[in-house]
Amino acid sequence: MALKPEEGETFLREVDEELRRDQMNRFVKKYGWLIGGAFLLVMAAVAAWIWWQNHHREEIAKQGETLTSALDSLEAGNRNAAAPKLAELQNGSVPGYRVAALFAQANSQVAAGSIPAAVATLRGIAGNEEFDEAYRQAALVRQTQLEFDGLPPQQVVQRMRPLAGPGSAWLGSAGEMLGIAYLKMHRPELAGPVFAAIARDHNVPDSIRSRAASMAGSLGINAVDEPAAPAAGAPAQPAGPAQPAPAATRDNGQ
Repeated sequence: MALKPEEGETFLREVDEELRRDQMNRFVKKYGWLIGGAFLLVMAAVAAWIWWQNHHREEIAKQGETLTSALDSLEAGNRNAAAPKLAELQNGSVPGYRVAALFAQANSQVAAGSIPAAVATLRGIAGNEEFDEAYRQAALVRQTQLEFDGLPPQQVVQRMRPLAGPGSAWLGSAGEMLGIAYLKMHRPELAGPVFAAIARDHNVPDSIRSRAASMAGSLGINAVDEPAAPAAGAPAQPAGPAQPAPAATRDNGQ
């Protein structure tokens, strides 16, 4: 008996669906274990990631408490109690707390009079590329401050010149050492602009700006902001003569 057209189409669809079902069953039988294994691996990876995130947060909180406790011990003058806590942080997994512990250790060494040990600690920070550049620069500035009296001026210039540019966060500290190093090298024409730049930067602490303005003035550079214009009809006040720098200051940067 011949099939009607619509019955033929229905039959073909049923055959096609049955064929697809059979192909899917054979695929699952052949590769189902791989699919199940991959699914389990994905679920395990997600679970491991969630566990690691929680563990990392807990570790950060724990190390933060350890750092606070160590700093409290140092503030109380108890370096012996702080030492094992700082050592624990230095071997930790969080770079921020590691570098903070190293800076705290350097400060403790300075307070104890162990300047060579503090210099070694700071040198380690400055040379460790795992730490952020800002920490490394801070360590180099502090290291140079501790070594300044015994360093050749040229070495101070090599270290501090890259950190003493306009707008630098280290312009005050690095720039002051750079200017004095230039004076020790008998290069006042290089020192004057450095001191003037420090004095004119309002982001530099006032104490350093004041010293820099005095040094710039002694070298013949007016680094003080221009005074406001006098009121109409008021007599103009003549500027006082520039004071020459003492010989010792020009030669030794003291």
